[in-house]
Amino acid sequence: MADWAPIAKEYDPLKAGSIDGTDEEPHDRAIWRAMLARYVPNKGVTGDPHLTLFVARLNLQTTEEKLKEVFSRYGDIRKIRLVRDLVTGFSKGYAFIEYKEERALLKAHRDANRLVIDQHEIFVDFELERTLKGWIPRRLGGGFGGKKESGQLRFGGRDRPFRKPINLPNMKNDCYGEGSSEKRNWSREGTRDWRTRDRDHERSRDKRWPERERSWAWGDSERERDSKEERSRGRERKDRDR
Repeated sequence: MADWAPIAKEYDPLKAGSIDGTDEEPHDRAIWRAMLARYVPNKGVTGDPHLTLFVARLNLQTTEEKLKEVFSRYGDIRKIRLVRDLVTGFSKGYAFIEYKEERALLKAHRDANRLVIDQHEIFVDFELERTLKGWIPRRLGGGFGGKKESGQLRFGGRDRPFRKPINLPNMKNDCYGEGSSEKRNWSREGTRDWRTRDRDHERSRDKRWPERERSWAWGDSERERDSKEERSRGRERKDRDR
């Protein structure tokens, strides 16, 4: 617990798939894929990773000029790389922005997150591909993103940090009957009480049953008598009419 932190210091797909980082078994196939993946960061990417921001959830219509207009207010920008599809050339909805100074980077990281650009609330974080050890991207089952509907939530990042684990006391001895004899005796007496109550209930029900039968029989005789009287009255009416 002394080394616990809400943000991952080293990427582990199994821990990233757990809300508190304590899971021991993967709960979806994507975690298996990430655990088996052998990912190497793109060597073609240039620039200082410690001065680079990751900007996601962009409107697909947002351009580099718009990003420069918004993020230049935090400091001087060295380079903007809006990731586009190789075939269509359309934006994939995320970009990398490299600043010249660390002060500008920290200010943009603090103030630009959840900023609305082109009717989209963006997400801003530090670049993790080249700075976080063991990083596996989302397309290989890793990352810190995911949707609740798909069952592939990931934790340990800025958007969804880890929750602190709850340490429960060891109650194994008491639960499995290894505790004091008083608790065991109490449970046995409790079972006896329930059994005696059930027997008493059955006896009282047996006693009440003949009474119910009598009442039902009395009710049947009353009904028969009433029906006979109604029949006799009907016959008298017919005789008068004649």
